[in-house]
Amino acid sequence: MVIYAENPEKTANPEFYADRELTEQDGQQLSDVIRYAVNPEKTQETGGEDGTPLHRFVSGINCSPSTARDEMLAVKKRFGKEDGTVAYHGYQSFAPGEATPELAHEIGVKLATRLWGDRYQVIVATHLDKENHLHNHFVLNTVSFADGIKYHRTRKDYHEMQTVSDALCREYGLSVIEHPQQGRGKQYGEWRAEQEQRPTWRGLIRTDMDEAIRQAMTERQFFDTLRKKGYAVKIGKDISVRPPGKERFVRLIRNFGEDYSIEQIRRRILSQTRAEKKPSEPTRQVIRIRLFGSLKKTRKITGFRALYFHYCYLLGIFPKNKPKQNRRRLHFLLREDLRKLDDITAETRLLVRNRIDTAEQLFSYRDEAQDKIAALTAERKQLYKLQRTAAVKADPEKSAEIKDRISALSKELATLRKEVSLCDDIAERSGVIKEKIKAVREDEHIKEKEKCDRTEQQKAVR
Repeated sequence: MVIYAENPEKTANPEFYADRELTEQDGQQLSDVIRYAVNPEKTQETGGEDGTPLHRFVSGINCSPSTARDEMLAVKKRFGKEDGTVAYHGYQSFAPGEATPELAHEIGVKLATRLWGDRYQVIVATHLDKENHLHNHFVLNTVSFADGIKYHRTRKDYHEMQTVSDALCREYGLSVIEHPQQGRGKQYGEWRAEQEQRPTWRGLIRTDMDEAIRQAMTERQFFDTLRKKGYAVKIGKDISVRPPGKERFVRLIRNFGEDYSIEQIRRRILSQTRAEKKPSEPTRQVIRIRLFGSLKKTRKITGFRALYFHYCYLLGIFPKNKPKQNRRRLHFLLREDLRKLDDITAETRLLVRNRIDTAEQLFSYRDEAQDKIAALTAERKQLYKLQRTAAVKADPEKSAEIKDRISALSKELATLRKEVSLCDDIAERSGVIKEKIKAVREDEHIKEKEKCDRTEQQKAVR
Protein backbone atom coordinates (compact mmCIF):
# COMPACT_ATOMS: atom_id res chain seq x y z
CA MET A 1 0.00 0.00 0.00
CA VAL A 2 1.34 3.41 -0.93
CA ILE A 3 1.29 5.92 1.89
CA TYR A 4 1.31 9.70 1.54
CA ALA A 5 3.18 11.83 4.12
CA GLU A 6 0.99 14.73 5.11
CA ASN A 7 3.31 17.30 6.72
CA PRO A 8 3.65 20.09 4.11
CA GLU A 9 6.57 21.85 5.79
CA LYS A 10 9.17 19.08 5.79
CA THR A 11 9.64 15.61 4.39
CA ALA A 12 7.14 13.78 6.57
CA ASN A 13 7.10 10.26 7.83
CA PRO A 14 4.04 8.12 7.20
CA GLU A 15 2.59 5.39 9.31
CA PHE A 16 2.55 1.93 7.83
CA TYR A 17 -0.10 -0.74 7.81
CA ALA A 18 -0.29 -4.49 8.37
CA ASP A 19 1.69 -6.70 6.03
CA ARG A 20 -0.09 -8.57 3.26
CA GLU A 21 0.68 -10.03 -0.16
CA LEU A 22 1.47 -7.58 -2.96
CA THR A 23 -1.47 -7.47 -5.38
CA GLU A 24 -2.00 -6.13 -8.88
CA GLN A 25 -3.78 -3.18 -7.27
CA ASP A 26 -0.66 -2.40 -5.22
CA GLY A 27 1.42 -2.35 -8.39
CA GLN A 28 -1.14 -0.05 -9.96
CA GLN A 29 -1.07 2.25 -6.94
CA LEU A 30 2.72 2.39 -7.18
CA SER A 31 2.30 3.36 -10.84
CA ASP A 32 -0.29 5.98 -9.88
CA VAL A 33 1.83 7.66 -7.24
CA ILE A 34 4.93 7.71 -9.48
CA ARG A 35 2.83 9.06 -12.35
CA TYR A 36 1.47 11.79 -10.08
CA ALA A 37 4.95 12.72 -8.84
CA VAL A 38 6.56 12.93 -12.31
CA ASN A 39 3.54 14.46 -14.09
CA PRO A 40 5.02 16.61 -16.93
CA GLU A 41 2.34 19.26 -16.44
CA LYS A 42 3.63 19.78 -12.90
CA THR A 43 7.37 19.17 -13.31
CA GLN A 44 8.10 20.66 -16.73
CA GLU A 45 9.19 24.24 -17.32
CA THR A 46 8.07 25.63 -20.68
CA GLY A 47 8.98 28.72 -22.65
CA GLY A 48 8.60 30.46 -25.96
CA GLU A 49 5.40 31.33 -27.76
CA ASP A 50 4.66 27.71 -28.61
CA GLY A 51 5.19 26.50 -25.02
CA THR A 52 8.28 24.47 -25.90
CA PRO A 53 9.53 22.34 -22.95
CA LEU A 54 12.73 23.80 -21.51
CA HIS A 55 13.52 21.60 -18.53
CA ARG A 56 11.91 18.79 -16.57
CA PHE A 57 12.70 18.59 -12.88
CA VAL A 58 12.61 14.82 -12.29
CA SER A 59 15.54 12.71 -11.07
CA GLY A 60 16.05 9.10 -10.06
CA ILE A 61 18.33 7.96 -7.25
CA ASN A 62 19.51 4.40 -8.01
CA CYS A 63 16.80 4.05 -10.68
CA SER A 64 15.61 5.66 -13.90
CA PRO A 65 12.40 7.78 -13.66
CA SER A 66 11.04 6.20 -16.85
CA THR A 67 11.34 2.62 -15.52
CA ALA A 68 11.20 3.25 -11.76
CA ARG A 69 8.08 1.18 -11.12
CA ASP A 70 9.48 -1.95 -12.78
CA GLU A 71 12.88 -1.48 -11.13
CA MET A 72 11.31 -1.11 -7.66
CA LEU A 73 9.07 -4.15 -8.10
CA ALA A 74 12.06 -6.17 -9.41
CA VAL A 75 14.01 -5.43 -6.20
CA LYS A 76 11.05 -6.54 -4.08
CA LYS A 77 10.71 -9.74 -6.07
CA ARG A 78 14.45 -10.50 -5.93
CA PHE A 79 14.47 -10.40 -2.12
CA GLY A 80 10.99 -11.92 -1.67
CA LYS A 81 9.73 -8.76 0.03
CA GLU A 82 6.49 -8.28 -1.93
CA ASP A 83 4.26 -7.85 1.12
CA GLY A 84 3.38 -4.84 3.26
CA THR A 85 3.98 -1.22 2.41
CA VAL A 86 4.93 -0.80 -1.25
CA ALA A 87 6.43 2.69 -1.12
CA TYR A 88 6.53 5.91 0.87
CA HIS A 89 5.51 9.17 -0.77
CA GLY A 90 7.03 12.20 0.95
CA TYR A 91 6.58 15.92 0.46
CA GLN A 92 8.91 18.90 1.02
CA SER A 93 7.89 22.49 0.36
CA PHE A 94 9.60 25.88 0.43
CA ALA A 95 8.52 29.32 1.60
CA PRO A 96 6.84 31.34 -1.21
CA GLY A 97 9.32 33.17 -3.43
CA GLU A 98 12.45 31.86 -1.67
CA ALA A 99 13.68 29.22 -4.12
CA THR A 100 13.94 28.76 -7.87
CA PRO A 101 12.89 25.46 -9.52
CA GLU A 102 16.56 24.59 -10.06
CA LEU A 103 17.46 25.26 -6.43
CA ALA A 104 14.44 23.40 -5.03
CA HIS A 105 15.22 20.35 -7.16
CA GLU A 106 18.91 20.42 -6.24
CA ILE A 107 18.02 20.47 -2.55
CA GLY A 108 15.52 17.64 -3.04
CA VAL A 109 18.09 15.45 -4.81
CA LYS A 110 20.69 16.11 -2.11
CA LEU A 111 18.17 15.36 0.64
CA ALA A 112 17.18 12.03 -0.95
CA THR A 113 20.81 11.11 -1.61
CA ARG A 114 21.92 11.79 1.97
CA LEU A 115 18.96 10.02 3.56
CA TRP A 116 18.52 6.97 1.32
CA GLY A 117 21.02 7.10 -1.57
CA ASP A 118 23.30 4.33 -0.35
CA ARG A 119 20.58 1.67 -0.11
CA TYR A 120 17.21 2.66 -1.59
CA GLN A 121 15.64 3.66 -4.90
CA VAL A 122 14.02 7.12 -4.87
CA ILE A 123 12.23 9.34 -7.38
CA VAL A 124 12.62 13.10 -6.79
CA ALA A 125 10.19 15.39 -8.64
CA THR A 126 9.82 19.16 -8.22
CA HIS A 127 6.32 20.51 -8.85
CA LEU A 128 6.03 23.96 -10.40
CA ASP A 129 2.26 24.00 -10.93
CA LYS A 130 1.36 26.11 -7.88
CA GLU A 131 2.36 29.75 -8.09
CA ASN A 132 4.92 30.73 -5.43
CA HIS A 133 4.69 27.25 -3.92
CA LEU A 134 7.56 25.10 -5.14
CA HIS A 135 7.59 21.65 -3.57
CA ASN A 136 9.39 18.35 -3.97
CA HIS A 137 7.86 14.87 -4.05
CA PHE A 138 9.79 11.75 -3.04
CA VAL A 139 8.71 8.20 -3.91
CA LEU A 140 10.83 5.77 -1.87
CA ASN A 141 10.96 2.01 -2.45
CA THR A 142 10.64 0.29 0.92
CA VAL A 143 13.04 -2.57 0.01
CA SER A 144 16.79 -1.93 -0.12
CA PHE A 145 18.51 -2.92 -3.36
CA ALA A 146 21.71 -3.51 -1.35
CA ASP A 147 20.54 -6.11 1.16
CA GLY A 148 16.75 -6.44 0.89
CA ILE A 149 16.14 -4.92 4.32
CA LYS A 150 12.79 -3.08 4.49
CA TYR A 151 12.67 0.56 5.47
CA HIS A 152 10.48 1.07 8.54
CA ARG A 153 9.95 4.66 9.53
CA THR A 154 10.61 5.51 13.19
CA ARG A 155 10.71 8.73 15.19
CA LYS A 156 14.49 8.65 14.82
CA ASP A 157 14.08 8.59 11.02
CA TYR A 158 11.70 11.53 11.18
CA HIS A 159 14.16 13.50 13.27
CA GLU A 160 16.93 12.70 10.78
CA MET A 161 14.75 13.85 7.85
CA GLN A 162 14.02 17.12 9.61
CA THR A 163 17.66 17.67 10.61
CA VAL A 164 19.06 17.01 7.12
CA SER A 165 16.35 19.09 5.44
CA ASP A 166 16.94 22.02 7.80
CA ALA A 167 20.72 21.80 7.34
CA LEU A 168 20.37 21.90 3.56
CA CYS A 169 17.97 24.84 3.68
CA ARG A 170 20.33 26.79 5.95
CA GLU A 171 23.25 25.85 3.70
CA TYR A 172 21.44 27.48 0.77
CA GLY A 173 20.27 30.47 2.82
CA LEU A 174 16.59 29.44 3.00
CA SER A 175 14.29 29.74 6.00
CA VAL A 176 13.28 26.76 8.13
CA ILE A 177 10.47 26.09 10.58
CA GLU A 178 12.08 26.04 14.00
CA HIS A 179 9.47 23.90 15.80
CA PRO A 180 7.56 21.88 13.19
CA GLN A 181 4.80 19.50 14.24
CA GLN A 182 5.03 15.95 13.00
CA GLY A 183 2.50 15.23 10.29
CA ARG A 184 0.26 12.21 10.34
CA GLY A 185 0.54 9.69 7.52
CA LYS A 186 -2.38 8.96 5.23
CA GLN A 187 -3.44 5.85 3.42
CA TYR A 188 -2.97 6.17 -0.34
CA GLY A 189 -6.72 5.94 -1.02
CA GLU A 190 -7.43 8.82 1.35
CA TRP A 191 -4.68 10.99 -0.11
CA ARG A 192 -5.87 10.23 -3.67
CA ALA A 193 -9.46 11.13 -2.73
CA GLU A 194 -8.29 14.49 -1.38
CA GLN A 195 -6.30 15.16 -4.54
CA GLU A 196 -9.46 14.50 -6.57
CA GLN A 197 -11.53 16.60 -4.14
CA ARG A 198 -13.70 13.66 -3.13
CA PRO A 199 -14.96 13.32 0.45
CA THR A 200 -12.93 11.14 2.82
CA TRP A 201 -13.82 9.30 5.99
CA ARG A 202 -11.79 11.65 8.20
CA GLY A 203 -12.96 14.62 6.18
CA LEU A 204 -16.58 13.77 7.02
CA ILE A 205 -15.75 13.63 10.73
CA ARG A 206 -13.94 16.97 10.56
CA THR A 207 -16.92 18.54 8.78
CA ASP A 208 -19.23 17.27 11.54
CA MET A 209 -16.93 18.68 14.23
CA ASP A 210 -16.87 22.12 12.55
CA GLU A 211 -20.64 22.09 12.10
CA ALA A 212 -21.20 21.13 15.76
CA ILE A 213 -18.92 24.00 16.85
CA ARG A 214 -20.82 26.51 14.68
CA GLN A 215 -24.16 25.36 16.09
CA ALA A 216 -23.06 25.60 19.74
CA MET A 217 -22.88 28.47 22.20
CA THR A 218 -21.54 26.33 25.04
CA GLU A 219 -19.23 23.35 25.39
CA ARG A 220 -22.17 21.22 26.52
CA GLN A 221 -24.17 22.11 23.41
CA PHE A 222 -21.21 21.05 21.27
CA PHE A 223 -21.10 17.55 22.78
CA ASP A 224 -24.92 17.27 22.75
CA THR A 225 -24.91 18.07 19.03
CA LEU A 226 -22.32 15.38 18.37
CA ARG A 227 -24.34 12.80 20.29
CA LYS A 228 -27.50 13.76 18.37
CA LYS A 229 -25.55 13.12 15.18
CA GLY A 230 -24.94 9.60 16.48
CA TYR A 231 -21.35 10.04 17.69
CA ALA A 232 -20.01 8.32 20.80
CA VAL A 233 -17.72 10.72 22.70
CA LYS A 234 -14.88 10.14 25.17
CA ILE A 235 -13.40 13.24 26.81
CA GLY A 236 -9.80 13.15 27.97
CA LYS A 237 -6.58 14.94 27.14
CA ASP A 238 -7.52 14.33 23.51
CA ILE A 239 -11.23 14.11 22.63
CA SER A 240 -12.10 10.80 20.96
CA VAL A 241 -15.20 10.36 18.81
CA ARG A 242 -16.72 7.32 17.14
CA PRO A 243 -19.02 7.92 14.16
CA PRO A 244 -22.31 6.02 13.95
CA GLY A 245 -21.85 2.55 12.55
CA LYS A 246 -18.07 2.52 13.14
CA GLU A 247 -16.09 0.39 15.60
CA ARG A 248 -13.03 2.57 16.21
CA PHE A 249 -12.68 5.93 17.93
CA VAL A 250 -10.85 8.80 16.23
CA ARG A 251 -8.69 11.21 18.27
CA LEU A 252 -9.28 14.80 17.21
CA ILE A 253 -5.87 16.36 17.99
CA ARG A 254 -3.97 13.41 16.58
CA ASN A 255 -5.93 13.47 13.31
CA PHE A 256 -6.85 17.15 12.85
CA GLY A 257 -4.38 19.17 14.90
CA GLU A 258 -4.42 21.50 17.90
CA ASP A 259 -7.44 23.45 16.58
CA TYR A 260 -9.51 20.51 17.83
CA SER A 261 -8.19 20.39 21.39
CA ILE A 262 -10.78 21.04 24.09
CA GLU A 263 -9.24 24.47 24.79
CA GLN A 264 -9.34 25.54 21.15
CA ILE A 265 -12.89 24.23 20.70
CA ARG A 266 -13.96 26.32 23.71
CA ARG A 267 -12.23 29.35 22.25
CA ARG A 268 -13.88 28.87 18.86
CA ILE A 269 -17.31 28.51 20.47
CA LEU A 270 -16.88 31.60 22.68
CA SER A 271 -15.64 33.69 19.73
CA GLN A 272 -18.96 33.22 17.95
CA THR A 273 -21.52 35.99 18.34
CA ARG A 274 -24.37 33.56 17.80
CA ALA A 275 -24.76 29.92 16.98
CA GLU A 276 -25.47 28.87 13.42
CA LYS A 277 -29.08 27.88 12.89
CA LYS A 278 -29.73 24.33 11.95
CA PRO A 279 -30.91 23.94 8.35
CA SER A 280 -34.68 23.91 8.19
CA GLU A 281 -36.57 20.93 6.92
CA PRO A 282 -37.11 21.17 3.16
CA THR A 283 -40.68 21.97 2.16
CA ARG A 284 -42.41 18.98 0.69
CA GLN A 285 -43.90 19.48 -2.73
CA VAL A 286 -47.01 17.51 -3.64
CA ILE A 287 -46.99 16.28 -7.22
CA ARG A 288 -50.14 14.79 -8.76
CA ILE A 289 -49.62 12.26 -11.55
CA ARG A 290 -52.35 10.69 -13.66
CA LEU A 291 -51.69 7.01 -14.38
CA PHE A 292 -53.00 5.24 -17.47
CA GLY A 293 -53.02 1.48 -17.61
CA SER A 294 -52.26 -1.03 -14.87
CA LEU A 295 -49.19 -1.44 -12.69
CA LYS A 296 -49.94 -5.14 -12.29
CA LYS A 297 -48.46 -5.90 -15.71
CA THR A 298 -45.29 -3.95 -14.95
CA ARG A 299 -42.33 -6.16 -14.19
CA LYS A 300 -40.67 -5.18 -10.93
CA ILE A 301 -36.88 -4.95 -10.68
CA THR A 302 -35.50 -7.13 -7.91
CA GLY A 303 -32.20 -8.42 -6.57
CA PHE A 304 -28.94 -6.57 -7.14
CA ARG A 305 -30.42 -3.96 -9.50
CA ALA A 306 -33.19 -3.03 -7.05
CA LEU A 307 -30.69 -2.86 -4.19
CA TYR A 308 -28.28 -0.60 -6.09
CA PHE A 309 -31.12 1.60 -7.46
CA HIS A 310 -32.41 2.15 -3.93
CA TYR A 311 -28.94 2.90 -2.57
CA CYS A 312 -28.22 5.36 -5.39
CA TYR A 313 -31.52 7.05 -4.55
CA LEU A 314 -30.55 7.32 -0.86
CA LEU A 315 -27.18 8.80 -1.83
CA GLY A 316 -28.91 11.36 -4.07
CA ILE A 317 -27.31 10.14 -7.30
CA PHE A 318 -30.67 10.00 -9.05
CA PRO A 319 -33.24 10.88 -10.15
CA LYS A 320 -31.48 13.80 -11.84
CA ASN A 321 -34.45 16.14 -11.44
CA LYS A 322 -34.63 15.41 -7.72
CA PRO A 323 -34.09 18.59 -5.62
CA LYS A 324 -30.48 18.64 -4.46
CA GLN A 325 -30.34 17.51 -0.86
CA ASN A 326 -28.04 18.79 1.83
CA ARG A 327 -25.36 16.09 2.06
CA ARG A 328 -24.67 17.04 5.66
CA ARG A 329 -28.13 15.71 6.52
CA LEU A 330 -27.31 12.25 5.20
CA HIS A 331 -26.60 9.52 7.73
CA PHE A 332 -22.87 9.12 8.35
CA LEU A 333 -22.87 5.59 6.92
CA LEU A 334 -24.28 6.99 3.66
CA ARG A 335 -22.04 10.05 3.56
CA GLU A 336 -18.87 7.96 3.77
CA ASP A 337 -19.88 6.26 0.51
CA LEU A 338 -20.04 9.61 -1.30
CA ARG A 339 -16.31 9.18 -1.87
CA LYS A 340 -17.05 5.89 -3.65
CA LEU A 341 -19.65 7.26 -6.07
CA ASP A 342 -17.57 6.42 -9.15
CA ASP A 343 -17.22 2.78 -8.08
CA ILE A 344 -20.89 2.43 -7.11
CA THR A 345 -22.00 4.06 -10.37
CA ALA A 346 -19.78 1.70 -12.42
CA GLU A 347 -21.17 -1.34 -10.58
CA THR A 348 -24.76 -0.15 -11.10
CA ARG A 349 -24.19 0.32 -14.83
CA LEU A 350 -22.75 -3.18 -15.18
CA LEU A 351 -25.79 -4.67 -13.40
CA VAL A 352 -28.25 -2.69 -15.53
CA ARG A 353 -26.44 -3.20 -18.82
CA ASN A 354 -26.38 -6.98 -18.36
CA ARG A 355 -29.68 -7.35 -16.41
CA ILE A 356 -27.98 -9.06 -13.48
CA ASP A 357 -30.19 -9.58 -10.41
CA THR A 358 -28.95 -12.74 -8.69
CA ALA A 359 -25.63 -14.04 -7.40
CA GLU A 360 -25.89 -16.92 -9.89
CA GLN A 361 -26.20 -14.49 -12.81
CA LEU A 362 -23.36 -12.37 -11.44
CA PHE A 363 -20.88 -15.25 -11.10
CA SER A 364 -21.95 -16.71 -14.44
CA TYR A 365 -21.17 -13.37 -16.10
CA ARG A 366 -17.83 -13.18 -14.28
CA ASP A 367 -16.89 -16.73 -15.33
CA GLU A 368 -17.68 -15.95 -18.96
CA ALA A 369 -15.51 -12.83 -18.77
CA GLN A 370 -12.65 -14.85 -17.25
CA ASP A 371 -12.94 -17.44 -20.06
CA LYS A 372 -12.70 -14.62 -22.61
CA ILE A 373 -9.66 -13.23 -20.80
CA ALA A 374 -7.94 -16.62 -20.98
CA ALA A 375 -8.70 -16.98 -24.71
CA LEU A 376 -7.62 -13.42 -25.57
CA THR A 377 -4.45 -13.75 -23.49
CA ALA A 378 -3.50 -16.91 -25.37
CA GLU A 379 -4.21 -15.19 -28.69
CA ARG A 380 -2.09 -12.19 -27.71
CA LYS A 381 0.74 -14.50 -26.66
CA GLN A 382 0.76 -16.03 -30.16
CA LEU A 383 0.73 -12.56 -31.71
CA TYR A 384 3.81 -11.59 -29.69
CA LYS A 385 5.61 -14.60 -31.22
CA LEU A 386 4.49 -13.62 -34.73
CA GLN A 387 5.64 -10.06 -34.07
CA ARG A 388 9.13 -11.26 -33.17
CA THR A 389 9.19 -13.39 -36.34
CA ALA A 390 8.12 -10.41 -38.48
CA ALA A 391 10.84 -8.30 -36.88
CA VAL A 392 13.47 -10.94 -37.73
CA LYS A 393 12.23 -11.07 -41.32
CA ALA A 394 12.22 -7.26 -41.49
CA ASP A 395 8.57 -7.11 -42.54
CA PRO A 396 7.40 -3.70 -41.20
CA GLU A 397 3.92 -3.91 -42.75
CA LYS A 398 3.16 -7.24 -41.12
CA SER A 399 4.72 -6.07 -37.86
CA ALA A 400 2.51 -2.94 -37.80
CA GLU A 401 -0.60 -5.05 -38.50
CA ILE A 402 0.22 -7.40 -35.62
CA LYS A 403 0.98 -4.47 -33.32
CA ASP A 404 -2.45 -2.94 -34.01
CA ARG A 405 -4.13 -6.26 -33.24
CA ILE A 406 -2.15 -6.63 -30.00
CA SER A 407 -3.18 -3.10 -29.00
CA ALA A 408 -6.85 -3.87 -29.67
CA LEU A 409 -6.64 -7.10 -27.64
CA SER A 410 -4.94 -5.28 -24.74
CA LYS A 411 -7.77 -2.75 -24.61
CA GLU A 412 -10.38 -5.51 -24.69
CA LEU A 413 -8.52 -7.39 -21.93
CA ALA A 414 -8.37 -4.25 -19.77
CA THR A 415 -12.15 -3.84 -20.11
CA LEU A 416 -12.83 -7.47 -19.26
CA ARG A 417 -10.51 -7.42 -16.24
CA LYS A 418 -12.27 -4.30 -15.01
CA GLU A 419 -15.63 -6.06 -15.32
CA VAL A 420 -14.35 -9.10 -13.42
CA SER A 421 -13.14 -6.78 -10.69
CA LEU A 422 -16.54 -5.03 -10.64
CA CYS A 423 -18.30 -8.40 -10.26
CA ASP A 424 -16.14 -9.23 -7.24
CA ASP A 425 -16.80 -5.77 -5.78
CA ILE A 426 -20.57 -6.18 -6.26
CA ALA A 427 -20.53 -9.54 -4.49
CA GLU A 428 -18.78 -7.92 -1.53
CA ARG A 429 -20.44 -4.48 -1.52
CA SER A 430 -24.02 -5.78 -1.88
CA GLY A 431 -23.91 -7.34 1.58
CA VAL A 432 -22.40 -4.17 3.06
CA ILE A 433 -25.12 -2.04 1.42
CA LYS A 434 -27.85 -4.22 2.91
CA GLU A 435 -26.36 -3.86 6.39
CA LYS A 436 -26.00 -0.10 5.99
CA ILE A 437 -29.59 0.37 4.85
CA LYS A 438 -30.74 -1.76 7.79
CA ALA A 439 -28.64 0.27 10.26
CA VAL A 440 -29.88 3.59 8.84
CA ARG A 441 -33.52 2.48 9.13
CA GLU A 442 -32.99 1.34 12.71
CA ASP A 443 -31.36 4.67 13.63
CA GLU A 444 -34.19 6.60 11.99
CA HIS A 445 -36.73 4.48 13.87
CA ILE A 446 -34.96 5.18 17.18
CA LYS A 447 -34.82 8.93 16.46
CA GLU A 448 -38.49 8.99 15.50
CA LYS A 449 -39.40 7.14 18.70
CA GLU A 450 -37.33 9.57 20.81
CA LYS A 451 -39.00 12.50 19.07
CA CYS A 452 -42.46 11.07 19.83
CA ASP A 453 -41.47 10.47 23.47
CA ARG A 454 -40.29 14.08 23.83
CA THR A 455 -43.53 15.32 22.33
CA GLU A 456 -45.56 13.22 24.77
CA GLN A 457 -43.48 14.52 27.69
CA GLN A 458 -44.03 18.11 26.61
CA LYS A 459 -47.79 17.50 26.38
CA ALA A 460 -47.79 15.94 29.84
CA VAL A 461 -45.97 18.98 31.31
CA ARG A 462 -48.52 21.34 29.80
